[in-house]
Amino acid sequence: MPEIRINLAEQRLTLHGGSRPFSAVISSGAAGIGFTPGSGCTPTGRFRICSRHGIGAPLRTVFRARLPIGLYEHQQGDCILSRILCLDGLDAENANTRDRYIYIHGTPDTEHLGSPVSAGCIRLAPEDMVQLFEMTPLGTLVFIS
Repeated sequence: MPEIRINLAEQRLTLHGGSRPFSAVISSGAAGIGFTPGSGCTPTGRFRICSRHGIGAPLRTVFRARLPIGLYEHQQGDCILSRILCLDGLDAENANTRDRYIYIHGTPDTEHLGSPVSAGCIRLAPEDMVQLFEMTPLGTLVFIS
């Protein structure tokens, strides 16, 4: 089974053990690292992908509450785009991750990738998100450090 490693200092996600090599620049939480609900922080530690959303959806699909609501139009600003991998925390300090709705997802804000500007989620370019989604089954382990 593949595993995802996310390095917050480098703002980079790497897939290990997948069908092909994969690495992408990301954006993590603007508020830094943390575990408090509503903080906008990205949690660290061990996680697993507990649900996947967006199979077969067009690349520019916008999601709200994990449901597709239409295609992205430039004036919509930042939103959850293309695919969603929901995270479930496996450590005591990150056990609330699913309740915090911390995801790995696509973003239209690709110019800020490489900088921590999200509300706590891990964001990727839509094309990278679709590639990652195709290589990561349910239960894939994720390590964020």
